Amino acid sequence: MIGSYKIITLCGSTKFKAEFIKAQRELTLHGNIVLTVGLFGHADKEYESAITEEIKKMLDDMHLRRIDMSDEIFVINKNGYIGESTQREMNYAALNGKPIGYLESVIL
Repeated sequence: MIGSYKIITLCGSTKFKAEFIKAQRELTLHGNIVLTVGLFGHADKEYESAITEEIKKMLDDMHLRRIDMSDEIFVINKNGYIGESTQREMNYAALNGKPIGYLESVIL
């Protein structure tokens, strides 16, 4: 296992902070390098008002760059929720040949 680490980027709504942290921990313990969001804008209310439209665009672009560095993505789709930003990230990953895993099963 040592030396052959898959890089996985977590995607999903930042309102699911606890699920992000749990997935990061579990995926790391299974021998993966995990990339995640820089902040939880929807869960950490003190940051929510500071995120301007320009900063939102920057954060969205930074997340696409994380996907570029990744071997795959893992979607935090608690209760089946996949928002607009997460769907865009999933589309980007698929277009770039990145496998997509999910916290909860999805029906396609």
